[in-house]
Amino acid sequence: MEQASREAECGRVSTLPLFVQRCLVFGLALVLSSDQEPACAWQAGPVIEDPSDQGSGLPLAEPITNERLFPDGVPQALSPEQVQEPIRRALDYLVIRQNPTGSWGSRAPESTLELGFALETYYSWQLASQGLCCMALASAPETPEIRAALDKAIDFLCTAPMSRRASDWDVDYVWTAVYGLVACVELLGDSRYARGERGAALAERGKEFLAVLGSNQALSGGWAYYDNPPYDRVPTWATSFTTAAVLPALIKARDQRGWLLPPRMLERAIKYIQRCALPNGAYSYSLTPTPRITGVESINLMQGSLGRTQLCNWALAKAGDKRITAEVIRTGLEALFREHGFLDHARTRPIPHEGFHANAGYFYFFAHYYAAEAIELLPLEEREQWHAKLRPHMVKTQWRNGGMSDFLDTPYLVNASTSFTLLALAKGLALAKGSDKHPLSGQAGQEGQDAVDPADGASDR
Repeated sequence: MEQASREAECGRVSTLPLFVQRCLVFGLALVLSSDQEPACAWQAGPVIEDPSDQGSGLPLAEPITNERLFPDGVPQALSPEQVQEPIRRALDYLVIRQNPTGSWGSRAPESTLELGFALETYYSWQLASQGLCCMALASAPETPEIRAALDKAIDFLCTAPMSRRASDWDVDYVWTAVYGLVACVELLGDSRYARGERGAALAERGKEFLAVLGSNQALSGGWAYYDNPPYDRVPTWATSFTTAAVLPALIKARDQRGWLLPPRMLERAIKYIQRCALPNGAYSYSLTPTPRITGVESINLMQGSLGRTQLCNWALAKAGDKRITAEVIRTGLEALFREHGFLDHARTRPIPHEGFHANAGYFYFFAHYYAAEAIELLPLEEREQWHAKLRPHMVKTQWRNGGMSDFLDTPYLVNASTSFTLLALAKGLALAKGSDKHPLSGQAGQEGQDAVDPADGASDR
């Protein structure tokens, strides 16, 4: 099962000749894409009016920080004031690149490196990144331009057709449900959207995403985005990180919004993540009777779990797992910075899990966002020092046009990468403004109570 899952993770090989695949996919893409013309594989989207672009529509991967903000290179720590300019450029990127419909990117395959998926999958990725873009804009100080872009983005998220499962093995529409639900729940907690027409629309769409999750929770209790034979309506595979990414939002949906969750959904999801926890502090990619650790290099060693560890620690702490102490979170963060070179090595590599310890490029910003969430669970007095160490690893990747990516330069990935960065940086900025409230603190069912007791010692996990 594990081997089949890894084969799915790296993509399936079609029986059609590659030339025929490309002709069919790009021909259908021209028909299906209504938001904008599909960008070529080497583009990062349409040309924007930015003097630093110097007239080029290519993704400008040379960091602005090295040449303009930090001529001597990015330091090992950055203050909140030092990231204001990168934040502004990232926000400008999202606002300028937004389609008139309120969406970003398109529902078409926009890279020859991502062929082989069902066409519906490209729409699922677009809609999942839409949720992240909404949250990123909502986290920013409001301006007329940002508010207008956010309103349009929410309207698209709530009115666009729901994505569907369009293949036996490819269940990527679960990602849409995960980040769609997270976005809806978070936006309903924003006083600007808690009521009114948009509030009602967010609640209705959020419940639709919840229904998708309810029908796709594996028997093991988790969620994933691929499946293994024998294929059935309910997927048989799950991963620790897909499950952890949605767990805190499910808790908030039940406890703050009063939504009815399927029986034992939360209990099963929590148990799944807990069973993925390994003695070395890592979390297994997916649950197997015997964790797959072979030789000196493995995806289930800490070096291959740098992102999963931060996310799963945070999610279990939000669920009230007392074994996730402040010391456990510190240990995970220390590993992230100590072994960060493995994430750097994998970033922008176009083959999934090409890096050492099977790291994949698309976990880079994912890992840093959930590290920022984990930092917010630590005692107030030590959070800034962790945020200061985290900021350079995101800022150093920014293109001169404001965007960033960790895998390919297809719009949904650039939008998601940029949004993860904005969300991570916003955590530290809220702290700098003097807020001592955990934005997402609370045990399951008890908002406002810290899930991590700063006085706790080492984990008894």
